[in-house]
Amino acid sequence: QVQLVESGGGLVQPGGSLRLSCAARGIIFSIYVMGWYRQAPGKQRELVATISSGGSTNYADSVKGRFTISRDSAKNTVNLQMNSLKPEDTAVYYCNTVPTIHQYWGQGTQVTVSS
Repeated sequence: QVQLVESGGGLVQPGGSLRLSCAARGIIFSIYVMGWYRQAPGKQRELVATISSGGSTNYADSVKGRFTISRDSAKNTVNLQMNSLKPEDTAVYYCNTVPTIHQYWGQGTQVTVSS
């Protein structure tokens, strides 16, 4: 059974930083394109960053230059370093494959950017 567990969210002031982590059971991240997604209240879930099995990365324009996605194959984790956070980054953040696999959605981790 595959389980993805996101962690690292919290409350941070504008301009602050957070580092999210996604740990996996039952899936080897290194063979998949992995992504971080987010869903803000009243909005659709959106893809913000991806990383390929070879380490190539892509970012949504809204986070480019502020967020960095990475993977640790030894720990089987995918991470998202978020800097210069803005109130509009407030959302629940999830990891999943790209394209997504419905059964892999976890509980997500809440990120709130507010003064």
